[in-house]
Amino acid sequence: MKAYLEAFLLPLVNAWESFPGLVQAGLIVVLSIICAKLADWILSHLVARWARKTKTSVDDQLIEAMHRPVFLVVLLLGLGVAAERSGSPERVLSITMAVLQTIGIIVISGFARRVLGLLLDVLSRNRERFQLIQPQTLPLFYNASMLLIIASAVYFLFLAWKIDPTAWLASAGIIGLALSFAAKDSLANLFAGAFILADSPYKLRDFIVLDSGERGMVTHIGLRSTRMLTRDDVEITIPNAVMGNAKITNESGGPYEKERIRVQVGVAYGSDLDQVEDLLIAIAAAHPEIVEEPAPRVRVRALADSGIDFELLGWIQEPVVRGRLRHLLYKDIYKCFMDEGIEIPYPKRDVYLKGASEEIPSAPDSAST
Repeated sequence: MKAYLEAFLLPLVNAWESFPGLVQAGLIVVLSIICAKLADWILSHLVARWARKTKTSVDDQLIEAMHRPVFLVVLLLGLGVAAERSGSPERVLSITMAVLQTIGIIVISGFARRVLGLLLDVLSRNRERFQLIQPQTLPLFYNASMLLIIASAVYFLFLAWKIDPTAWLASAGIIGLALSFAAKDSLANLFAGAFILADSPYKLRDFIVLDSGERGMVTHIGLRSTRMLTRDDVEITIPNAVMGNAKITNESGGPYEKERIRVQVGVAYGSDLDQVEDLLIAIAAAHPEIVEEPAPRVRVRALADSGIDFELLGWIQEPVVRGRLRHLLYKDIYKCFMDEGIEIPYPKRDVYLKGASEEIPSAPDSAST
């Protein structure tokens, strides 16, 4: 068998070697185009047909992203072989190979960028298995992967053009050190933004309260700053370095967005406590913004100096309705107590005049403060 192969291949090799270099290069270019078309056809027909039978669409998108890169890589390999067989001068051949390698690096970098974006998007949807990669942290991982791809592409471009990257890396280190001192605040915001995206103490459209007292909805989370819109429709921009070191109350956080509101009200001594409790629960149940589960409840908090302090507790679906709902509840409580004859106490003081005549009685009415 080996003898037959040698007898068959030897004439072909001799015939190939008899062609001039430019003819060989031209034939290799033609063969490389044919091979590139064939590889693309196999990928788009055979492999794609198998991928369409699977349940997921990830492999379909991956194969679609491979069409152009596979064709160009096979073609560039053929062109590189053709350039070597063309018999060009060493200088021309070196520049030609560097250009072909540069095009190949750009094509592969673009393909890697698209594939990484696709994989990160798929991983972010599976929150149970990949808790670190979430939709809100996706820009962080995407930007980090882009920096890695760009750095790798630049490194291989240096090698393609036979440039020693050591000196460039040393210069970049010195420049980076100088920039780090000059832009330390910006870098602090940048790293704080990365940690906020990774740790996710809040997300877009969450209602947060800062330790300085500002309360609003998060409208933007960037690498440098966070923006929140207050209830006065005023947008506040806070540097991420400040947000990273601040105590933040996330009213939309936790296992669900529901929030409990508290309404304090006092009644005078001698009031029917059971009646007060029933009235407060009925008032809360009459508002559709207060959810049925958990049910609203009433608690006696203190036997104060002027009266008995009650607290109405109810759950609301969204934190945004808290202020308006408290306003409506206080109005309904006041009207209901007036109708039922329940007194809402207020501080009172009895004033006695020292040294006044005994015939002058003290004022029966109390002066409110």
